[in-house]
Amino acid sequence: MHYVYLIQSQKDKSIYTGYTSDIKKRLIAHNSGQNISTKKHAPYELIYVEGFINKKDALGREKYLKSGYGKRSVKILLKNYFINPEQHQIG
Repeated sequence: MHYVYLIQSQKDKSIYTGYTSDIKKRLIAHNSGQNISTKKHAPYELIYVEGFINKKDALGREKYLKSGYGKRSVKILLKNYFINPEQHQIG
């Protein structure tokens, strides 16, 4: 499987969109500072995942979610999460 995911920084609430074939391993990498672009905002919480059979489909979705229209659609899709994220924390 191929995954597109959204993680939110617990430090400053910034959102990062990414692609991976191993979501657990990727989240560990983000939280341990192995990714230069997310290192300074760690730790992260996984807030959204989409699974795809085809890698090209997943990469296309990642590209869309990183676009202006994609960012707006995420805000609509996760509107209840963004209204009160404390109610949705995992753990």
